[in-house]
Amino acid sequence: MKLAIISGTSINCSEVFADWEIERIDTPFGAVEVKQKGELVVVNRHGFSNPMPPHASNYRGYVSALKALGVEAALSVSSVGSLREDLLPGTLVSCGDYVSFAPATMIDDRPSGFAPQLDNSLLKELLELSPERIIEGKIYAQTRGPRFETKAEVRVLQTMGCDVVGMTFGNEADLLLENGISVTSLCMVDNFAHGIGEEKLTMDGFYVSVAENQAKIDGLLAAFVARFGK
Repeated sequence: MKLAIISGTSINCSEVFADWEIERIDTPFGAVEVKQKGELVVVNRHGFSNPMPPHASNYRGYVSALKALGVEAALSVSSVGSLREDLLPGTLVSCGDYVSFAPATMIDDRPSGFAPQLDNSLLKELLELSPERIIEGKIYAQTRGPRFETKAEVRVLQTMGCDVVGMTFGNEADLLLENGISVTSLCMVDNFAHGIGEEKLTMDGFYVSVAENQAKIDGLLAAFVARFGK
C-alpha cells in the first residue's frame, strides 16, 4: 500500500528526508513538490522550495498529487497549540475529530453531502513505534491563520469542546477524505494557545518550542520510514 507523510514545520526542520530528492508533480491546481522512496511519499504542506503560510498553502494541489500517485493512506503531522492547561507543550496527540467552519473541497459547482470522518488507520502502528505516549481521541480546531488566535477565540474553542488548535489539518483532512485517502492524525503540542498559562505567546517562543520538540518528531518519523519506506 502506498502511504504519504504530510507535515510542515516538522519537515522543514527534520534531517530524516534531507537526502530525498524533490520531484515536481503537475496537477489541475498547479505544480506540487514531493519526495518519494519506495512506497512512501512525503509532502511539505507549505512547500519545500518556497514555503507558504498556512492560509496560502496549496491544499488541493498536493492532495491531487497524492491521489494521482496512488496514495491510499496519509499520516498528517501537525504543530498545534493546546487549549487545555493539562495538555502540556511537548505532548504527542492523535485527534479523533476536528472542527472547521470554512471546509475545503474539490467541489465548487454544486452542494456536497459529504461528511468527513477520521479513521486513523495507521494509529496502531504509530503507537507501537513511538517511545513517547500518544494521547488519543482529542478534537482539533482549525483557524485560518496566519496569526495566532485571540484570547476570546481561544475561549470560544474551549467551550466547543476542542482540545488543540492549528491552521492546516481541517483543510487537509477534508480534501484527503473527500478523495478516498485514509487520514491518521499526529499532533505535536508546541505551545499553549493565547491566554493559557503564564508565558506570553510569541513567534520566537513558538520556534524555540518547535526546536525543543523536533527530536521526538524526528525519532518517530525515522521509525515510520524504517517500517513503511522500503
